[in-house]
Amino acid sequence: MEEKNPIQVSERIFNTIEYLAQFGPMGLLELSKGLNLNKTTVHRILNSLICMNYVKQDPETLKYSLSFKICGIANQILAQNNIIDLARPYIKSLAEQTGETVHLVEVDGINAVYIDKVEASQSAVRLVSMVGKTIPLYCSGVGKALMADMSDEKIKAIWEQSEIHKLTDYTITDFDEFMNLIGEIRKNGYSLDNEENELGVRCIAVSLKSFHGKPKYAISVSAPKDRMTDEHIKLYQPLILETKKRILQEIGQES
Repeated sequence: MEEKNPIQVSERIFNTIEYLAQFGPMGLLELSKGLNLNKTTVHRILNSLICMNYVKQDPETLKYSLSFKICGIANQILAQNNIIDLARPYIKSLAEQTGETVHLVEVDGINAVYIDKVEASQSAVRLVSMVGKTIPLYCSGVGKALMADMSDEKIKAIWEQSEIHKLTDYTITDFDEFMNLIGEIRKNGYSLDNEENELGVRCIAVSLKSFHGKPKYAISVSAPKDRMTDEHIKLYQPLILETKKRILQEIGQES
């Protein structure tokens, strides 16, 4: 008797879509082998997807492939899910857990721009950062976290395009030293700003992938140095890493 389980039918349909998305156009026999289903079942699934305009068949090669309807749905989802709205509950929670200011930034060329900021309700000190302000990538915690997720070639290009100079006595201006630091960030999973951009302010930061899997955003916990001691950083490290994990899960990316 033919299987009528609606859950199994849905699973097979989505498995077919995901398989075509991963491996590209293919014939009926190849697809049935890949899905471990008989040709009759796969042919029926493909006909249904063709009727709904999710799959098309090349009249010459007879191979099946996904249509751009999938892309249209993806774009609609992206348009309705703004990163600020998605991340806000998580960075708000992080601000309350740490009692400090949390920033969300986006890459803008050789800089990062603040696109959201949450200050803990109990914090007595307000930082001068503001939404819309830019900050260099090479000398900021968020910038270094983002660059650590880029290729060495991309980092070199950003470095060469930046006006490298000491904003404070702690700003790193030697490229080899900077790359050694990038290696540590890649190993640890987070970066620090040790008064490199602004005297008296330290932060811990992590990068976030975009909906397309590219390093595009970052979050940081920032505070005056007397409230961002090495002991505090050890406490905040698991909190910010967990926040990163949850945001990435929300947007469909793995940490």
